[in-house]
Order: sequence, then C-alpha cells, then structure tokens
Amino acid sequence: MTDPQEITPIKARELGMDRPISRRDFFDGVAVTAGVAALGALAGCAGAGRPGAIGTGRPEAPPEIVYPPDLTGLQGNTPQALSVPHALRDGRFWDYAGAPEPTGEHYDLVVVGAGISGVSAAHRWLEHAPDARILILDNHDELGGHARRNEFHPQDRGGPLIGYGGSQSIEAPSAWTPEGKDLLDKIGVKVRRFEKYFDQKLYTDLKMYDSVFCDRETFTREKLVVFTPGKKAPEWIAELPVAEQARKDLIMLYGHPPDWFPGLSDRQKKRRLAGLTYAEFLRDVCKVHPDVLRYVRTMPNDEWGYGSDTFGAIDAWGSAGAHGYPGFRGLGLDRSEPSEYNSPSVIKQWKADDPYIYHFPEGNQALVRMMVGRMVPGFATATEMADISTATFDYDRLDLPRNQVRVRLSCPVVSAANDGDPATAATATVGYFDGDRVRTVRAAGVIMACWNMVIPYLVGELPDEQKDALRKAVKVPMLYSTVQLRNWESWKRLGVHHTRFTGAYWCVAELDYPVSIGDYRRPDTPDQPINVHMISTPAVPGMSPADGSIAGRHNLIKTPYDYLEYSIRDQLTRLLGPGGFDPARDIQAITVNRWGHGYAPEYATPWNLDFYPRGPFPATLARRRAGRIAIANSDSVPAAYADAAITAAYRAVRELQT
Repeated sequence: MTDPQEITPIKARELGMDRPISRRDFFDGVAVTAGVAALGALAGCAGAGRPGAIGTGRPEAPPEIVYPPDLTGLQGNTPQALSVPHALRDGRFWDYAGAPEPTGEHYDLVVVGAGISGVSAAHRWLEHAPDARILILDNHDELGGHARRNEFHPQDRGGPLIGYGGSQSIEAPSAWTPEGKDLLDKIGVKVRRFEKYFDQKLYTDLKMYDSVFCDRETFTREKLVVFTPGKKAPEWIAELPVAEQARKDLIMLYGHPPDWFPGLSDRQKKRRLAGLTYAEFLRDVCKVHPDVLRYVRTMPNDEWGYGSDTFGAIDAWGSAGAHGYPGFRGLGLDRSEPSEYNSPSVIKQWKADDPYIYHFPEGNQALVRMMVGRMVPGFATATEMADISTATFDYDRLDLPRNQVRVRLSCPVVSAANDGDPATAATATVGYFDGDRVRTVRAAGVIMACWNMVIPYLVGELPDEQKDALRKAVKVPMLYSTVQLRNWESWKRLGVHHTRFTGAYWCVAELDYPVSIGDYRRPDTPDQPINVHMISTPAVPGMSPADGSIAGRHNLIKTPYDYLEYSIRDQLTRLLGPGGFDPARDIQAITVNRWGHGYAPEYATPWNLDFYPRGPFPATLARRRAGRIAIANSDSVPAAYADAAITAAYRAVRELQT
C-alpha cells in the first residue's frame, strides 16, 4: 500500500476520493487520544441509541434520527467509544469527572457490555429469574460488541443491502459448546435451515472462484492467480511472480516434501513443530527461497489476525488445506487426533466437517437482536430466525423506565465495586459516564462482559495477581470494512469472488456471502449492487501475538479514516481494474469497522509453551469471581468465537445464582 505521505490530490481524485458517497461520521483516528478535559463534549448516554434515537432502517427517516447500522465512515471502536476507557487507563479520568452521583436505580443484575456474551448473560439470567430487573451498559453506540450490522440503501434496489462489520458466522456448529447450542435452540436458530438460505453454488455456477493477488508490496510484479477447479498446484504455481527456485520449492512443498525430522517419533515431531512458527518452519527447516515466505505471509491473517511469521507451525499442520500451509505431508504425522500442542480452537474443530454457510446477512448480530427483541418489548418488530434481518428496530425502547430489561448505550462503565467485604457483600455498585457526569446504580449481581484488559481499571478491589492475569488478554486488532458497490460485473469478468492479498494493507477482499433469508434477497446477478467485505490485520509482523497486537494497535490509532478509504479504493482498483472496475463510479458507500481491541487472544504455540498445554492458564485466574462481581467474555475462555462468549456468560450467571 502507498505510504500516507505519498497520497497526492491527483491520486486521490483518480480513485474517486472527491466523489460524494456515503461516508458519514468522518473521524480522524488521532482524535482517540483526546482526554477527558472536555468530558461534556463526549457522546454519552444522550447520544445515538438512547431515548430519542429511533431507528427504522428506512432511507426516508428524518436526518436527526440516528440508526446505528446506517452509519458509514469509521465505526466500531470509535474515538467516542474509547476516549473514556483510555482516560481511565492513563489515570486522567477522575481528575475531571467529579464525584459520582447515584441514580437511585436498583437492579437484580447489571451487565457491563452489550456484546454477545453480555446479552447472553442477561438472557440466561431471566431463564432462572423471570421477574428480574436487568440493566445492560455499553460504551459503544450499538448492540452486539464486535457483532455489528452495516446497512446500505442503494437507489436501484428494492430494500436495504445488509452486511456484517464483525462476528461473521456460526462457525462449525457441530463443534459448538453445549451452552452455545442451548442458546441457539432457546432463540429458535435451526442451523440446518442455512442449507436452504445459503446458495453454495451461486459463484461457482458463474465460474467465479478463490484467488490470490500477488501485490507490489510483496513482489516486483503484480499478478492475480485464480484457483480454477482442476488446476493442479504446478499449474497455478507457474503463474506466480516468484523466483524460479521459489517455484520449485512450492511445487515440492505442495507435492512431495520429505520427512524433515527423520528418526523422530510422531510425538517428538509434533513437539518440534510446536516450537516453531510456520515461517520459521519453512525458512529454517525446509530452507525455502524467501519468495515462498512472501507468498504464504498472509495465509492465516483473516482467521487469526496475524501472519505466518507469528502463526504456529503445529496449527499450520492442523489447518493444512488445498491451497494453504504446505510442507507437512512427508512427516507422516498421525492425523486421527489433534496434537496436545494445537490451539484450543483447532482441537475443538478437529473432526468438524461443517461447510462455511451458517451466516445471517448481518452476521452474529442477528443473535443479539433476537435476544434483545425478546427481552425489550417493542424494540424489534420480529425476533424469529427468518425475520430478524428484515425486522425494524426502535432504539427509543431500549432504556424506558418501565422495561424489565434496560439497555443503555454510549455509557462507558468507569467503576464496579462490592458494597462491603466481597466475601459477605449482598450488592455491588456500578458507575458509568453519561456524557456529563458519573452516575451510579446498585445491583445484587454484576457481570463484567467487557474486555479483560479494562477490568483492572474498573474493579479496583481485585488482587494484584488477578489484575496481572486479566492484562495478559491482549486483544488482536482487526479492521472489517464493508464496501457497497454499484455492481459486481468486474468480479465476474475476472472469475473471482474472493482473493487474498500477499502483503497489502487489506489482506482479504471478497463478495458478500450469498444468503437469502425470509424477505431478504441476496444479490444474484452481477448487474446488482453488492457488499464487498475487506479485512485488514494491523498486528505488526515478526512479534508475539501480544506484542504485535500492541504495536499494531498503536499504529492503527494514528491511522486516519481518509487513509483507510484511499487504501480500499487503491487495492480494489489494482485487483479489479482489468475487469473494468472504476472506483469513482462503482463505490457507493464505505463503512470501516475498526476493532483496535478485536479478536480474543487464544493460547498458541510457540508463544505460550511456558504454560500451554498443561497450565495453569492465566484465564482461569483472570475470570475468578469477586463477591457479587463475575466475569464473562470471550477473553475469559479464551477464544475468539461466539460460542465461547456464550459459554462464558452461562458460567458467570451460574457463579452468581448458585
């Protein structure tokens, strides 16, 4: 990708940066460093998603009405959502906030975080206490946490075009946890129905396939290589712009690699792999040409959030597929069971053979909306699986005093404490910032369904060793961009629907999943508007997942939105230009969902060999209940999957209700 300093007005105009598209709510990422000296200027609870903000999803809604899925530009972890948590982290918040003021409200449960885990905790609580009064607080302007809905309204389409800005799909439902399966059953999600909703042949029937784009950031010549059916490895490898020795090495790796560890037992070989990253395995064991390392660099990025120089070799072996992670065949390893050194998610899904089709148009935010619609009267016009995507939602209903369950958005929590000795306390007090001042509520139980790393700044009474364990959950930063295009004819001409970039800023660009559910119809001909999903993984290469995530998050905070938009236009033009794509004409809207605190960090080798796989695990200590305060989030498992978040919610509820 072009350096930000090289973005000239001429280049920007060529890519359509001057065109009037939907890019509302423009925010410069640098603004996130603003402190709380001007606390009253923050959005607070009076902003979007609070009383007075009604969302219908209709384009003719009055302009003053804020409907979060319609917002374009920079969304997700916006400066507004992060300024108060960052001020708490930096020790600046209480210098300006003033003394907390009680609201007089008392609840059976207060949930901190309106993501999948937090909403699942409230839903589960009501199963055992149907009359309970619950308050859910969140620092974002929208429900769902990382499960976020992006919605567009093309003029030449009969209804909205719905996309996802975070948690994608019900991945491998056959391997979901019992708690996750229980929740799906309780809210009426029958995963087998996706076999009818998801058109698995749409793109292949149009002769559109997977591909890799060897970009100028990685190689001296750019080249799109399409994995057409029947094309054998030597054929597509011959198309790559790599050195001749790299070509030979790739053919060997995909074809007949030798036994790299002769004389070692199966267990010993797997232990050797556990001590290496995939890049180290290829470089130091296989001795391949550097162009091979450049080619495989981004293979794990979209799933793990970091590249092959961080991704463990044992997990690369466990995830080897038709076009990915070659080089292990000659080792003759037993694949009947995973290695104990494989990461927990690889082990959990080892025998799962589910197709990747279990997907709502808005991703897993559908699950959140189905639950909230059941708990908050009038919020959703429908709550069933087939109808949730096209339901309308009234955000004005979320925090009415008469509600049994209230949801208070744009209200960052700033404190949580037991009322007295945690061993005997019957209640706890939670403080949140409402945009003007800190307000407090009291509850019989509190569930912290926010990020582990922020909890030490909110719950001061926790022992130091638990705070240290909580801080070890360093989330992996991610960018999920949804780009609404006028049509997808250029994709059809090139014969692709998904591509991996080998080193550019965005590592994946793909056409939206072809799902028709209820009254929602997918775009099924290339002349229709469509969403393109793009993924960027800011973690800095060559570091541990934690160190690379921290460094990448610092870079991301300093990256302005106009650079992100420019990079999107630039990469799509380089990929699709030969197919007739014109960014100035064809891009109609852009939403960049910035998740500086994205994927929950999973235990993985070689980085966690000091305690993994035998333990003790930091997450076990980190999630320990403190009196009337329990902890539920995907960090506490840890795993970056929806069912992990649900399982954590069930556990936290059980800890407080028993």
